[in-house]
Amino acid sequence: MNQPLPTSPAPASALPRRRLGRTGLDVSVLGFGTAPLGDLFAHLDDATAIAAAERAFALGVNLLDSSPLYGHGLAEHRSGTALRRVPRDQIVVCTKVGRWIDPFHDRGSGSNFVGGAPHRAVVDYSYDGTMRAVEQSLLRLGTDRIELLLIHDVDVWTHGADAIEDRFREAMEGAYVALDKLRSERVVKGIGIGVNEADMCVRFARAGTFDTMLLAGRYSLLEQPALAEFLPLAQAQGIGVMLGGVFNSGILATGAVAGAKYNYKDAPSDVMQKVARIERVCRAHGVALATAALHFALGHPVVASLVLGAQAPQEVERNVAALSSPVPSALWRDLKAERLLDADAPVPA
Repeated sequence: MNQPLPTSPAPASALPRRRLGRTGLDVSVLGFGTAPLGDLFAHLDDATAIAAAERAFALGVNLLDSSPLYGHGLAEHRSGTALRRVPRDQIVVCTKVGRWIDPFHDRGSGSNFVGGAPHRAVVDYSYDGTMRAVEQSLLRLGTDRIELLLIHDVDVWTHGADAIEDRFREAMEGAYVALDKLRSERVVKGIGIGVNEADMCVRFARAGTFDTMLLAGRYSLLEQPALAEFLPLAQAQGIGVMLGGVFNSGILATGAVAGAKYNYKDAPSDVMQKVARIERVCRAHGVALATAALHFALGHPVVASLVLGAQAPQEVERNVAALSSPVPSALWRDLKAERLLDADAPVPA
């Protein structure tokens, strides 16, 4: 149960790779998440943003994850520039559907993306809307193919409890049908969903046939709600799991400092207290909190890759270096003894 997934051969300098569910694709254990390239929370200049992606590729990252939402198209534009500087067949490109970009209306207010393109993201889980989103992504990325397509943000956190049933139905009757067609025609190698809630992963896994799922924030060193039902179900069905948000929007990278972020907002006091306790255990073993967070998330056998965002090449380098730092097994034992970690959570050997 706790054995790691098989890895594929890779150059000595590259990151290890794991098979991603039924897709037939081998992906690096660290993926490059491009939300920051869409000016998430801070403006980036083009050169720095593109250099971050290029550095990830140079260090052995072969999985790039994007979305039309990220900077309302800007992240895909910048990703496309980086893609054109490496052999295309070396990179697994993953992007999302559920929104297409309307260039004739401005973006409006309420976005976490402080910059980005001045265009509106239109939520649309219909068949036609999905096909439009795929066509637009191909143009922005400047490529003729996308390996993985995910239905994005069909969760309560995004749409609210009153709308989720309609959104789920729309996604299964529209977006899923479109993606299943593209998969059957071998246009894409895998389809899945990208959400913030483990319960929605379970609903989709039981409603359709998915190859992979990207779950953000719900399986981390801080919290493990996905452990009870979703991860065992994914393992039973052969669904390859990618994890986003393994730092829970920042607090597992920064620690419990003033202004630390959790779920894209200032962390509440109970979260700050728990992270401070986890930090103390990590410190006692001489392990950085962020290093422990990465190693723990990769400890579950169904997890193929951790999708990590970065604003600059130096952040990519720190993430890659953290994986080569040893973590003693006693750290996991002590976290479980203090009930800071689920007793049933698999941990790295």
